[in-house]
Amino acid sequence: MRVLGIDPGLTRCGVGVVEGVPGRPCKLVGYYVVYTEPDEDIALRLLHLDRSLAELVAEHRPDSVAVERVFSQHNTQTVTGTAQASGVGILAGARAGLPVQTYTPSEVKAAVTGSGTAGKAQVTSMVTRLLGLDGPPRPADAADALAIAICHIWRGGTRARLQAAAVKAARTPVRRTGAR
Repeated sequence: MRVLGIDPGLTRCGVGVVEGVPGRPCKLVGYYVVYTEPDEDIALRLLHLDRSLAELVAEHRPDSVAVERVFSQHNTQTVTGTAQASGVGILAGARAGLPVQTYTPSEVKAAVTGSGTAGKAQVTSMVTRLLGLDGPPRPADAADALAIAICHIWRGGTRARLQAAAVKAARTPVRRTGAR
């Protein structure tokens, strides 16, 4: 499975592409950071992000897209930009007809480090180790995007199978036995 992971941000949006299967080591395909200028018009920033993500989806042809879910922050301006970037990321996957899954930061941290409270340095260190890289991906936004992709491969595969089984069970007619 090839996954395009997105660490949403309006000024810096991390993108990581990873291949793998649940329970096995993953392989790095590539990582990027899409930058926009803080003083530029918001519509142009979102348009640049949209076009950049569409190009990366077309170039790497992932099987699915994983996006970090926006969480509450004290800085409303930051959370608003992050939420807008997250929406663009989700749309990029949906527009390409791909399944899109979101993960909380603690889910991502737990998947790659074993602890949902791990710090950025620990996540970056584990991503470097898990992908067998010579050095840590820079900037941290890229490492976070790779962690999101790894999380999806390891957890999303299982989640997708459970969802498919639930859908199948819901569609299966109930057989009634016995007298009425």
